[in-house]
Amino acid sequence: MTTPNKTPPGADPKQLERTGTVREIGSQAVWSLSSCKPGFGVDQLRDDNLETYWQSDGSQPHLVNIQFRRKTTVKTLCIYADYKSDESYTPSKISVRVGNNFHNLQEIRVGQ
Repeated sequence: MTTPNKTPPGADPKQLERTGTVREIGSQAVWSLSSCKPGFGVDQLRDDNLETYWQSDGSQPHLVNIQFRRKTTVKTLCIYADYKSDESYTPSKISVRVGNNFHNLQEIRVGQ
């Protein structure tokens, strides 16, 4: 999502999109996962249904790769995680990396 101003923590991205504060640009990207269980892949990760989700199926680290076809400025990234629903699959650390290709990624943010 992109936004001209800083998005307040806890803001509802869908409501912000409806008001024109942000614009969802994930559909302009190619999404891939390091691994997933059958029926718990990119489609479930992106379907806007809080009852469906991505579930990894492999060794760590578990990665979500988002590649835009052309140079794209992303100002805000929204990630929904629900610890109460499934604490065993909720990440304890999220790293955001950016670059021009997979081999020159630089970490710009780590959340815990």
